[in-house]
Amino acid sequence: MSQPVQPPNPPQQPYGGGQPTDGNPYAAQQQPGAPTGNPYAAQQQPGAPTGNPFGGQQPGQFGGGAPFGPVSPLRNNVGLGVLTALGTAIVAAILYGVIAGAIEREVGYAAVGVGFLVGFAASKVGGSNPGVLVSSAAFSLGGVFLGQLIGMSVVLADALGVGFSEVFFEHFSDVLDIWKEEADFMTYLFLALGPVAAFGGARKAG
Repeated sequence: MSQPVQPPNPPQQPYGGGQPTDGNPYAAQQQPGAPTGNPYAAQQQPGAPTGNPFGGQQPGQFGGGAPFGPVSPLRNNVGLGVLTALGTAIVAAILYGVIAGAIEREVGYAAVGVGFLVGFAASKVGGSNPGVLVSSAAFSLGGVFLGQLIGMSVVLADALGVGFSEVFFEHFSDVLDIWKEEADFMTYLFLALGPVAAFGGARKAG
């Protein structure tokens, strides 16, 4: 009697895993507890910061403090601007007087230069404040006047053969009287040019 035929061995499952899912022969290879989705999600430690690493820090802040404020301009010091106008007027008057005494005549450009320098320097330091502008005009007028007196003293000192300081300081009233006698239209015109040039210098500085 013939031996019964044994049924063929059932097909072995590859790699001994579970049943394939949805036709994916590798789905059964996934080990329990294996990370799914983002492979780095499981590496995040509890309490680790998320999102912006700098937190609520706003632009312009450092260490959570207030933002840096703008640097205040240095050109708003009215008092310093007035002092600058005074100092510049004195220096410019001396230069004007030396030039006028050396050539023994007044120069309109020198008077304009006095006013321009005073207005420019004062506005550079004190800004365009009305007090600075008025002070510049007044000191320019005084600077041109002082320069005329210095120039006249230089001429008188050379004519008399004495020192400048003796004429200017010891006989200042005599120098002033001579200035009044010798003053003409051009003298007063040069005086007026100083304040006008001061406003021009202030506008140039601004």
